[in-house]
Amino acid sequence: MALIEAKDLHVELSGKTILHGLSFELESGKWNGLLGPNGSGKTTLLRAIAGLIPYHGKLRLDGRETADWPRKDMARRVAFVRQTHAISFDFRVMDLVLLGRAPHKSLLSVYTDTDTDRVSAALSQLDLSGFEKRSFHSLSGGEQQRVFLAQALVQEADLLILDEPTTYLDVHHQFEFMEYVQTLVHEGRTVIGAVHDLEMAARFADHVHVLHRGYLNAAGSPSQVLTPELLASVFRMEAHVNVSPDQPVRIAYSRTLP
Repeated sequence: MALIEAKDLHVELSGKTILHGLSFELESGKWNGLLGPNGSGKTTLLRAIAGLIPYHGKLRLDGRETADWPRKDMARRVAFVRQTHAISFDFRVMDLVLLGRAPHKSLLSVYTDTDTDRVSAALSQLDLSGFEKRSFHSLSGGEQQRVFLAQALVQEADLLILDEPTTYLDVHHQFEFMEYVQTLVHEGRTVIGAVHDLEMAARFADHVHVLHRGYLNAAGSPSQVLTPELLASVFRMEAHVNVSPDQPVRIAYSRTLP
């Protein structure tokens, strides 16, 4: 059984249809890249999968409608890293990342050494060791994003949803994070992530799904999907695509198209 199954999925927001009749499946233990131009519906789809917005049609997690999952049970299964974050109150980094452990705690339970050890391990993996006592608002945009990535990692959810998670990261930390997420996939986690960098998606994703104007335009392996014809029709770019065995897809853009 697929971990996520959508059939004839529609989403309307403020009276406007954003997603039009999407049908697809996401297998467990795979990295799924979600691609498409700005405004194609990527964030809306991710929010629907996370159970954050209403939808029409079928959208199931482990065979159960997403809308029917209790919030705490959903939080144990799904971790969602948004593109941007705004918090009204300042937190120490340690305290903010510890909130990722909340779905695993009862109302009156306290955080244990095991919880703090997991936080320290996540911060170390994201090059944030020594930041535990830092004020969140004192951090740069890239550092703040890595803090929220750490919060999602300590949540230990089966499904990790990433909405442009590397937007504020430099090249080193982009690849470092993507490589770490890849290890989670190898350990059995499932990932669906919106990615702007097509070559980055081709390098790490097992499968890619391309949205265009709210419709599912294409789905399959990166080498199958990322063709010159698709780049021209969806991304309005003329490009040469080099596909070689055992090598990531390479894209050489030549010019924009009207």
